Amino acid sequence: MDLTKRRTSRVLLMDGDDRLLLLCGRDPRRPGARWWFTVGGAVEEDEDYLQAAVREVWEETALRLPVGRLSPVVWTRQAIFSVDGQAFDQYEEYRLARVTADEVREMNVRTEEARYGHRWWSTAELATTEETVRPKKMASLLPDVPTAVDLGRPPVHLGNFNEDTDPE
Repeated sequence: MDLTKRRTSRVLLMDGDDRLLLLCGRDPRRPGARWWFTVGGAVEEDEDYLQAAVREVWEETALRLPVGRLSPVVWTRQAIFSVDGQAFDQYEEYRLARVTADEVREMNVRTEEARYGHRWWSTAELATTEETVRPKKMASLLPDVPTAVDLGRPPVHLGNFNEDTDPE
């Protein structure tokens, strides 16, 4: 199977209670395959990573988030995975964006992937769930993000993964 190279911009949307919005995805060709992932998606040819992040937040949540609300990159990751018969080699950049209670109420999660569900997750829920969450080890990674942003730390590379073959 040929790998499609893809660049993505992902957003860690966190509310005032430090909960993270995750969307639920499924693979129609693999019954029972289900995972939770952050808001975000592919960087289009005429975009940079920030423009893609803002567009994806709008497309997936109906929230108009200005670029200035996005943190610098906090994580990067390289992932190989397949979904619906297509294989991807995907580079990901993750940024933090805090949302207010009013913005949470106004959100309208409307992406195709979210038809399988979306929810706000606490770190404790992420730490104890048996569900598949991407990136892996989200519960241990997430608490350090606000501090890393405040201190201007360089991004952390989470690693290179093959989601189809690496153990959870």
